[in-house]
Amino acid sequence: MFHDTEAFSGFSIKNAEEAKRFYGDVLGMDIAGLPGMEEYGMLELHIKNGHNVLMYEKADHKPATFTVLSFPVDDIDEAVDALVAKGVEMIQYDWKEMPQDKKGIARGLKIGMGPDIAWFADPSGNNLAVLQPPR
Repeated sequence: MFHDTEAFSGFSIKNAEEAKRFYGDVLGMDIAGLPGMEEYGMLELHIKNGHNVLMYEKADHKPATFTVLSFPVDDIDEAVDALVAKGVEMIQYDWKEMPQDKKGIARGLKIGMGPDIAWFADPSGNNLAVLQPPR
């Protein structure tokens, strides 16, 4: 039924202007108001692979408690350092099975538990991740 559809993903935010600044200025991504819908707080985050992610203002927004976007990088240490230099705080979890270092990076590659990964939040409190896949 949906084989040929161009599906897209989306998540809520509490403030479109904050989201524009964070995703555009801090993360350096292409973000724009959804044509004809920006006045309603609807934004499109343009992803390199040609797919867009919808972000929409929601008056009773509750931050996602799961990762809504993951950003693969070649060097996770470099990416985390760049985020921190821009004022982004990395999230520290208390996971015994996959501990994080002082930078907030869980070194999954060393222990055979997936990629090296670190988490942070957008201004709306939604969880985001930066990860370094195996090479």
